[in-house]
Amino acid sequence: MPEERRAAKRPAGKSGRAVAKAAPVRPAGAAAGAKKAAGAKKAVGAKKAGAKPGASRPAGRKTSGGRRPGVGSRAAGGGTGGMAGGATWQGTGGPSPGVNPFDAASPFVPPVAPVGVAPQKLAELQGEFLQRLQQLLGGGAPRPTGRRFADQGWHDGGPFSWMAAMYELNAEFLARLADSVEGDAKARERIRFATQQWIDAMSPANFLVTNPEAQRLLQETGGESLRAGLENLTRDLARGRISQTDESAFEVGRNVATSPGHVVFENELIQLIQYAPSTPEVGARPILMVPPCINKFYIMDLQPANSLVAYAVGQGNTVFMLSWRNVKEDLAHLTWDDYLEMGMFEAIRVVREISGQDRINTLGFCVGGTILAAALAALAARGERPAESMTLLTTLLDFSEPGVLGVFVDEAHAAWREQTIGRGGLMRGQELASTFSSLRPNDLVWNYVVNNYLKGQAPPAFDLLYWNADSTNLPGPMFTWYFRHMYLQNELCIPDRLVCAGVPIDLGRIQVPSFVYGSREDHIVPWQAAYASTRLLGGDTRFTLGASGHIAGVINPPASGKRNYWRNSELPADPHEWLDGAESVPGSWWPEWSEWLGRFSGGTVPAPKQPGSAKYLPIEEAPGRYVKERAD
Repeated sequence: MPEERRAAKRPAGKSGRAVAKAAPVRPAGAAAGAKKAAGAKKAVGAKKAGAKPGASRPAGRKTSGGRRPGVGSRAAGGGTGGMAGGATWQGTGGPSPGVNPFDAASPFVPPVAPVGVAPQKLAELQGEFLQRLQQLLGGGAPRPTGRRFADQGWHDGGPFSWMAAMYELNAEFLARLADSVEGDAKARERIRFATQQWIDAMSPANFLVTNPEAQRLLQETGGESLRAGLENLTRDLARGRISQTDESAFEVGRNVATSPGHVVFENELIQLIQYAPSTPEVGARPILMVPPCINKFYIMDLQPANSLVAYAVGQGNTVFMLSWRNVKEDLAHLTWDDYLEMGMFEAIRVVREISGQDRINTLGFCVGGTILAAALAALAARGERPAESMTLLTTLLDFSEPGVLGVFVDEAHAAWREQTIGRGGLMRGQELASTFSSLRPNDLVWNYVVNNYLKGQAPPAFDLLYWNADSTNLPGPMFTWYFRHMYLQNELCIPDRLVCAGVPIDLGRIQVPSFVYGSREDHIVPWQAAYASTRLLGGDTRFTLGASGHIAGVINPPASGKRNYWRNSELPADPHEWLDGAESVPGSWWPEWSEWLGRFSGGTVPAPKQPGSAKYLPIEEAPGRYVKERAD
């Protein structure tokens, strides 16, 4: 067992069952203590953690042909950030997903050390600001450069030009001031996040009285743009969310999620879809795709031209898709273990029985990959090895670098959620959607405020944004367990720390070839965090890095000819060293994955003429009922 993972080992005791009662709020020092215990590397720490002498492995560079040394795990936690006065901030309650980040929504207020800006640095920023302000005032007509000020109305040298230029100057120095904060890392992260939220919200483009383009449209249309904008606003207020696309243009099963197939199994949590073959012969081993449970599966089957499902079928694979239920109040009691046992275990069992194969290929996307890895580790602990290969797409297994979502993670928030929904209740899909929108407010919030409400425009039809708006609910016990043990305490990467489905799990027991993919501009699963999975898994592991973000990087069909990806057979401990030695390849990463997957097909057999089997008869045509259930 790798040295750092062995040093972090604890007696199993963190079960995926429902929370018996909400965990007490720990002081800030407790979070630091958990971090120290989880990632201890010194001999004393290893002894306390129950490490066995001589069990470590030397660290260093490995090729993709073996298990790598582990990465140190650490529990997220610590302070929260809020403004207190002057240039110094003191921690206040952290923001909640889907809630205004300036609100201290949590009733818990863990103490943290104050943070602030060094006087010398503050004086330097003030001096530079005054110098830049003088240059602006004495330099003639200003020319704002931001893409939100592209309209000619911002460049005529009038009051709107000055307003935009002053905003850009102030925004730059507010951001630099936030970056200059010293002190508690969590507070600094939240100060930067809240400052950027404020900067984006206060753009003069967001208000009718300070937006020249919106005012010009108001005059040209005789007030019609304002009337239409108010109508759009009223409609969105009734829906409880901002419209990002023309949702009337799409219907699941009609023009999205259209790959032919049948539902061949269902229980109260999942439906299992078997897609129809498009080649005369197929690989003997099928592939089971596991989507994130916080979104609908058809992100992998939007349109025929960009469908990962259709591509995999066209490459001669029998594809099964797990479709999660959009949970309502009657299933609000479900736990993390239920998602493993009723979801993953059942899907794997049925796919094996229908295909007649002892081992199948598996793929997990985002949270679906986390659930898949946990399930395979639990089955391995039971002595079962049902997977021939595993593909992980933008998946977190080590949560030490959770990206921008880290601003929402602390003990206070975890305890609050456990008290409110941990013993039954729903984590509403709209809250999750609002949280993700807040990570990119200019693109996913203010852009639509301006176009929909100020200009009175109808949002265009866009399949990806239709999927994005089709949110799903999660059961409270499942969500709170996942939030605490993954994001807050980062225990999945600690061998035998968590008990899932009744057994202690160790990701290193997943002794199968793995294809791990990350997106270079991903703000939800930073690519360095995706790369960390290569240090945790057993078997032969390959890492591939794609261009673009969390979704666009994954959904990049070869026919589009867009973007590029990086590959490197070496797997050094440092992800940046991996990238430095990687080869850039133009186009989509899909063909490389397909070639890799083909090695585990088990040979070819005639394509099945009928879906399912004598035991598992078709229930209904794809995409099934569950994916059509709306959260709102």
